[in-house]
Amino acid sequence: MRILGIDPGLAIVGFGVIEETRGRLSLVDYGTVTTPAGMPMPERLVIVHDGIKKVVQNYKPDMVAFEELFFCKNVTTAIAVGQARGAAVIAARNAFGGELFEFTPMQVKQAVTGYGKADKRQVQQMVRVLLAMDHIPQPDDAADALAIAICQAQSYRSGGFEIR
Repeated sequence: MRILGIDPGLAIVGFGVIEETRGRLSLVDYGTVTTPAGMPMPERLVIVHDGIKKVVQNYKPDMVAFEELFFCKNVTTAIAVGQARGAAVIAARNAFGGELFEFTPMQVKQAVTGYGKADKRQVQQMVRVLLAMDHIPQPDDAADALAIAICQAQSYRSGGFEIR
């Protein structure tokens, strides 16, 4: 089963693709879709949309999972990232056609490290170990996307969380 994890953002959208075969995880690919600062918002959203559409078409996943957004303070940033997340969700839904899943940051950390309050370094190290990589994937957004894909693989047997 091929799983695509997406870490939404405006400047950088991380993606990670893994295979799950008989309970074993393996890395397929990871990377980012980036938008230049200073570019008008509509053009940035088109880049996010088209980039995620291309990723879905290239890798043909069986499942697609997103991280839910979590912001405490900066409402302006939350709105911009929310718009980019919306563009990514629409692109994935239209190109993929199946149900989409979403996880909170705490759910991702719990699934990958066994501790819902793990720090970023712990999550990255476990992604490296679980996917038998010789290095921590970079940039952070791509490592986070791989963690989201791993979380989906772990939760698949227990039902997952669907975007409706």
